[in-house]
Amino acid sequence: MTTLFPKIDPFETGQLDVGDGHLLAYECSGNPDGKPVVFLHGGPGAATSPDHRRYFDPSRYRIVLFDQRGCGKSTPHASITANTTKHLVGDIEVLRERLGIDRWQVFGGSWGSTLALAYALAHRERVTELVLRGIFTFRNAEVTWLFERGTNCLFPDMWDEFLAPLSVEERGNVVGSFYERLTSEDDAIRLEAARAWAGFEFGLITLLPTPELRNAAMEDDYAEALARIECHYMVHGGFLGADDELLEGAASLTGIPTTIVHGRYDVICPCENAWLLAQRMPWAELVIVPDAGHSAGEPGIVRALVDATNRYAASGQ
Repeated sequence: MTTLFPKIDPFETGQLDVGDGHLLAYECSGNPDGKPVVFLHGGPGAATSPDHRRYFDPSRYRIVLFDQRGCGKSTPHASITANTTKHLVGDIEVLRERLGIDRWQVFGGSWGSTLALAYALAHRERVTELVLRGIFTFRNAEVTWLFERGTNCLFPDMWDEFLAPLSVEERGNVVGSFYERLTSEDDAIRLEAARAWAGFEFGLITLLPTPELRNAAMEDDYAEALARIECHYMVHGGFLGADDELLEGAASLTGIPTTIVHGRYDVICPCENAWLLAQRMPWAELVIVPDAGHSAGEPGIVRALVDATNRYAASGQ
């Protein structure tokens, strides 16, 4: 059975000044002369973790991780100033140039899959392969499913907990009302909303409940960055143009080897998202994992992702 590679430490860490007052924390691990890969974490507003290095054979990959604007070890914490998809795509390019990498594999899950597609559409000549997991393309239907009519039908108890910080009047516009609270200058109001947002999302992340993941996500610093930045993107439509910009644009990425991995019972990003993307990318390998939800850490998801990175490591690109 394919599992994560053993734990490793980075051989390089640093901070990258990308302007606008933002400093991004980044690291490199694995083989300094290996095949380059950049890991794009989810959220937006989540962060990288040491386990993210473990999807790649450290003897064959030069593994690049970084925390996107406002989250993880990047500063300023939870900042939504100059924080858009265009900014993040530009940051990836600045990091690539800083590290002296010509082309690299782009690996992203959830929001990371959104960002990976946006980056590939802007800089396809820099992408050797795409490994995408838990597809989210920021269509209105996907946001509606998560925050208006979809998850609430499957998890009415957790939905009530999620809405607890909002008044009855505020519940007519859930995302907008959370945004008002998450941008409040009152710490108590902001953190109450952040914990509710993060707790709801992480309550849905695995096929079976994983209380330890949910509890960790509700810790103040992590919850604030995740909820504040994610909601910032939600109210602005992901800072994209047309509703199906990424989905339709993906058809132009011919020639880039692509693997799409999605849990059958992913309720954060329904499996339909991956299916629709695969229809636009008929050359892509689509792996629907029959016993998984949204989390990258579920065994079937791990197996499919590691199988993909192993195959691409052998491709020599």
